[in-house]
Amino acid sequence: MTIPETPDNSTDATTSGGAESSSDLNLSLRRRRTASNSDGAVAELASKIDELESDAGGGQVIKDPGAEMDSGTLKSNGKDCGTVKDRIENRENRGGSDVKFTYRPSVPAHRALKESPLSSDNIFKQSHAGLFNLCIVVLVAVNSRLIIENIMKYGWLIKTGFWFSSRSLRDWPLLMCCLTLPIFSLAAYLVEKLACRKYISAPTVVFLHILFSSTAVLYPVSVILSCESAVLSGVALMLFACIVWLKLVSYAHTNFDMRAIANSVDKGDALSNASSAESSHDVSFKSLVYFMVAPTLCYQPSYPRTASIRKGWVVRQFVKLIIFTGFMGFIIEQYINPIVQNSQHPLKGDLLYAIERVLKLSVPNLYVWLCMFYCFFHLWLNILAELLRFGDREFYKDWWNARTVEEYWRMWNMPVHKWMVRHIYFPCLRHKIPRGVALLITFFVSAVFHELCIAVPCHIFKLWAFIGIMFQIPLVGITNYLQNKFRSSMVGNMIFWFIFCILGQPMCLLLYYHDLMNRKGTTESR
Repeated sequence: MTIPETPDNSTDATTSGGAESSSDLNLSLRRRRTASNSDGAVAELASKIDELESDAGGGQVIKDPGAEMDSGTLKSNGKDCGTVKDRIENRENRGGSDVKFTYRPSVPAHRALKESPLSSDNIFKQSHAGLFNLCIVVLVAVNSRLIIENIMKYGWLIKTGFWFSSRSLRDWPLLMCCLTLPIFSLAAYLVEKLACRKYISAPTVVFLHILFSSTAVLYPVSVILSCESAVLSGVALMLFACIVWLKLVSYAHTNFDMRAIANSVDKGDALSNASSAESSHDVSFKSLVYFMVAPTLCYQPSYPRTASIRKGWVVRQFVKLIIFTGFMGFIIEQYINPIVQNSQHPLKGDLLYAIERVLKLSVPNLYVWLCMFYCFFHLWLNILAELLRFGDREFYKDWWNARTVEEYWRMWNMPVHKWMVRHIYFPCLRHKIPRGVALLITFFVSAVFHELCIAVPCHIFKLWAFIGIMFQIPLVGITNYLQNKFRSSMVGNMIFWFIFCILGQPMCLLLYYHDLMNRKGTTESR
């Protein structure tokens, strides 16, 4: 209960007949004093003061009403106010309007059951903005010291050929291969056009799609293995080839299902969930071209579109993309390269030394991984979506809050997750394959493409990436068990962060680097 206090504007309270005030309480009291029962007004004033004092015990702000009441006005009613008058005068003697708070000793200080803010039952109900700011300050301080220490130890390691080197000019076979990959999309369109007009049979359509999609992956693999190109160029080509393969599979699978729906409609056995748009199957070259450049891996004839392109927003995102890409390159050149070059093979050297290298590599590797995620999944995909007016921009969810490894894989890369669910997992379930086997097949496909994107550019087939992805299957069971056992959102989340940031990625980086260096040394000796 808070009562605003308005100072008395009258200079002479006796001549004006009372103090002038804008307070609602004083106005009501003056109206009651004009009534015949003045004793009731005095009694009500006394009860109001007691109520104000008792409310003040709850910690509310109370301004003294006695400072606004003229004691002479009570006498003018013909009654002696006695104790009430004394209490008002005592408040005026204590400082009048300067008294802002009243907290009596008799008021209880403890009234309810309350938990500490950091207790397990209350920690997620509180705001931790201050602790977040503290973490930012600590990170800035610690990393500033590490930057200074690194420059003092190694010097400035960023070379002039960081953005572009003369060796990149020798990778023209990879560039030509990249430019010819859209031919397979055109071939898939021609196959669908012939199938729509029923010029070729369904088995022939399936065979041709398998042939073209497989060639779209094997052709870049053969080009990379036949050329001694830069690893980064090979990784870029393999990523593009895998994206083309995923899109071709989705295009073929979706059109196959739409033809099945259209045939069922022609036979009078239309599905209950099939709309008229789905039943009227048609192949459009324009929709295929849009799909091949859109930031999605799942084909459909039309997509939700935005009204316009925000050009200023696109420019700002491009600036962010350049800044964070440069920051990522700085970390790689200044931190990761010296650590990796001064390390030993983690499976052949001293165990404690290998652990020290992995832990030292985990922090800069985590920064690069987060920058990569932000640059690609947030900035680049949103830029591409804005330029194409692509409406569905859920490219990721809050994977950093994942309670289990399974939740992480379902939230961190939504385009791939939607593709896996749509074209592998649920088709397996529809063919009566058990859920565990369907999950195994899904991770197997993911592991194969992870291995292709790393092993082929490095010319090393040690299956480290494949093993790392397949190792996620027991981790899914372990984190699900812990989540169900402890009912805590922190246990599985901490295991996820430890596996991915401390153990998994730094270990794979060291393994592939030393295998690559050993391969180069063997090749040069020959």
